[in-house]
Amino acid sequence: MSERPPFRVLGVQQIAIGGADKQRLAQLWVGLLGVAPVGRYRSDRENVDEDILRVGEGPHAVEIDLMQPIDPGRSPKVQTPPLNHIGLWVDDLELAYGWLKGRGVRFAGEIRAGAGGHRVAFIHPKGDADSPQGGEGVLIELVQAPPDVLEALSGSSS
Repeated sequence: MSERPPFRVLGVQQIAIGGADKQRLAQLWVGLLGVAPVGRYRSDRENVDEDILRVGEGPHAVEIDLMQPIDPGRSPKVQTPPLNHIGLWVDDLELAYGWLKGRGVRFAGEIRAGAGGHRVAFIHPKGDADSPQGGEGVLIELVQAPPDVLEALSGSSS
């Protein structure tokens, strides 16, 4: 295929699910499946109002974000597609970002602080003329793994 990247994907950090009404999502995820809510996040700039849930414990926990748009008519449309994005722990976000960008991967913006307080960068779902490689229809969030996650997942491979 191609050369091995100089960074590692360590595991799934989050799954983000969007809908017109996050209360309907919560009926399933919290009410029926019993997944524990652990926080909330709201951003007018990102057009998102989300409930943050978590399954698992410690560095092996996976976040499930239930998202609805603040304004359904405005972008980004966090409710479309319903599986909005997947987040992946990486061992070195800056290295991953630079290496991937240098190989034609299109990002949706720069590295920034994410809703969970970790540094993140999003691979755009679609490539363009300048950066032809995207997520093939899926928004992918690369998340800098904190020290406890690095330690716990360092033995796993991508």
